[in-house]
Amino acid sequence: MSGFASNASLVFRQTRYQLKFFTRVPIALFFTLLLPIVMLVLFNALFGDNFVCGDDACTPGNRWPVSQFYTGGLAAYTAVSATFTNLANMVPLRRDEGVLKRWRGTPLPTWTYIAGFVLSAVVIAMVGVMLMLTMGVVLYDLSIDWAKMPAAVVTFIVGVASFAALGMALASLVKSASSASAAANAVILPLAFISDVFVVSDQKNSFLNSVGNFFPLKPFVNAFQACFSPIVDGSAFNPGSLAFVAAWGLVGLIIAVKKFRWEPSGSAPRGRRSRAAAAEASG
Repeated sequence: MSGFASNASLVFRQTRYQLKFFTRVPIALFFTLLLPIVMLVLFNALFGDNFVCGDDACTPGNRWPVSQFYTGGLAAYTAVSATFTNLANMVPLRRDEGVLKRWRGTPLPTWTYIAGFVLSAVVIAMVGVMLMLTMGVVLYDLSIDWAKMPAAVVTFIVGVASFAALGMALASLVKSASSASAAANAVILPLAFISDVFVVSDQKNSFLNSVGNFFPLKPFVNAFQACFSPIVDGSAFNPGSLAFVAAWGLVGLIIAVKKFRWEPSGSAPRGRRSRAAAAEASG
């Protein structure tokens, strides 16, 4: 028991340290937590009077306001940004600064450092999702069906775990923090446009819809949105989508374990220069 308590304490301290580091990088704070809120307000100002229809006829009982649709979609996107994008950016940044190398040279278990990275990302994701849902309830009449909340919690856990693994995989493959920022944004932003986050698509059989269904973002977004949709009956559990997202996460975990590097590449900038480069790429 004492060993477990000691390891838990180490992980807690690493998580707290990573959270402090995150709050001291303003551009990461903005893109992870503030930008989705800006998008929610902007999209609702532009399209909030419209409705999203179910698969059947667009009758009053088979549609829900776009404002509520965007709340669930952008909440899921915030969770992805806090895990996938944040880890893909921050881990290479710490590697380029030589922090990972120094950590590895200490007598503490190396897995505690990785756990601190991942758990801090999960905490940020939780904060971001709660902010989005609170805004949805207060400003856009988002209804909370408590019978669907177990599905929302499970969907969130599967999603953040899978995208954290994928973020670590990308962090393990890129050579520098600047290229990580570019790669993460090049992956997640285009996918968001075809995954019912920024744009509501009614073309179920289109090529872009098929592309969106192939990657894990859209299944995660749709599964999370369903937990807050008034036109979805029952518990809103979607085991097929969750299994698909988890499979992607498993692939990411395998890549991360096999390819993770503690040493910075010879061409990677160090210290403040690497942080500036990462910030420039994120912007």
